[in-house]
Amino acid sequence: MVVFLSSCGTPTPATPLQTVTVNATPASQPWLSDLYDCAARSSAVILLSDSPSDADMVLWVGEPGFLTSFVYQIDEEEILIVTHRQSPIQNLTLEETQLLFAGLGDPSVQVWVYASEEDVFGVFDQFVMMGRSVSSSARVAVNPQQMSDVLNAESNSVGILPRHWIVGNVREVYSVAKVPVLAITQNEPQGAVNQLIGCLQK
Repeated sequence: MVVFLSSCGTPTPATPLQTVTVNATPASQPWLSDLYDCAARSSAVILLSDSPSDADMVLWVGEPGFLTSFVYQIDEEEILIVTHRQSPIQNLTLEETQLLFAGLGDPSVQVWVYASEEDVFGVFDQFVMMGRSVSSSARVAVNPQQMSDVLNAESNSVGILPRHWIVGNVREVYSVAKVPVLAITQNEPQGAVNQLIGCLQK
């Protein structure tokens, strides 16, 4: 009877789960696994959003041009110029990189970039092109995964990859910059959002 009564005591109320909507740029997706791990240790459920304006948190590589939100650094990433291992391109200087992506380098080399709104392209433009135009013949990758696939498959290609995306038969020929990986919120983080950011910063 004693065992029965003790097992029927008032249960401890479970902490209610809080949904946190997250928008992650393609380049920042390696940090989603850390975010899911943090959510599993807290009372949060992660819901991915395609819209930065509707998300509780945005993961971004580098520094956005205009910031009016709350910004927290959660890690660091290095942006690199990368080629296939069989490419004739060797280590590049800044000037050589600028000329190559402006279309004034070896005409047999196919350069790949990202759309101008992508965070990685913003870093590349800031530290390499510095506002100069890239070649009109440059091809545009939709995300680092496509860029990685192309660079691994085509020996005459050169492109831009974050270090976290370096895999396979490629090699780096120029380091663009080391930049912060950011968690950005439109409002001062509270509750689960605050817990997740704190966890990511550890």
